[in-house]
Amino acid sequence: MGPIGIMWLRQLKRYWRSKARMIGSLGQPILFLVALGFGFGPIYQKAGGGSYIQFLAPGIIAMSILFTAMFSGLEIIWDRQFGFLKETLVSPVSRINIMIGRTLGGATVAFLQGIVVLLLCFIIGFRISDFGLLPLGLLFMFLIALLFTALGTAIASKLEDMQAFPLFMNFIIMPIFFLSGALFPLNGLPSAITIISSFNPLSYGVDGLRTALGGSPHFGLGIDLLVVAFVTLVIGAIGSYLFSKIEI
Repeated sequence: MGPIGIMWLRQLKRYWRSKARMIGSLGQPILFLVALGFGFGPIYQKAGGGSYIQFLAPGIIAMSILFTAMFSGLEIIWDRQFGFLKETLVSPVSRINIMIGRTLGGATVAFLQGIVVLLLCFIIGFRISDFGLLPLGLLFMFLIALLFTALGTAIASKLEDMQAFPLFMNFIIMPIFFLSGALFPLNGLPSAITIISSFNPLSYGVDGLRTALGGSPHFGLGIDLLVVAFVTLVIGAIGSYLFSKIEI
């Protein structure tokens, strides 16, 4: 197994050993699904939108992936403070390979978290209309995980304060999530919100995931896939550069 595989496996082992983290990370998606799904469901249906659970579930899956992926960067700061990162960086392994392994490991964890939330959505009442498009939905889930794991790693590469990281992450995550169309349709919004949402990469990830799982497209599947893949490559390249410049 090469250095990328070792780093990937290490990330998975870390997550698997933390049972409290695994269980606790499900609390927020369940709360959103139950409180919003059943609370706003009748209003959404009366407005002619159909089942709100069907609309909401892909957004909550994306939210779960987003939070897990972004906060995976915290492990870099943790390792830096306790000296583990120094031991890794002085090894005869390219920093790019270390970055790729970490990113793939964090993305895999976030992707698995999304799978668990998808199963919970089935329990609550969500249904996939075309299972033939499910592989495409899984692809969007993994691309979202990869994109925001790379972003979290890039930010963590420039931060040294472990306590500041969660605050900084929430400052970034909340606008990304709430302006992505995860909780409400992007049609008919004020022009300022529409413009902001069109520059939000998660908007395309949510739209692609929702379309693949049976919803109506807003941007179009081709555009969604192209934008998410392109932004993932760009953020991955930036994250690799910033990680390579970490001083030990």
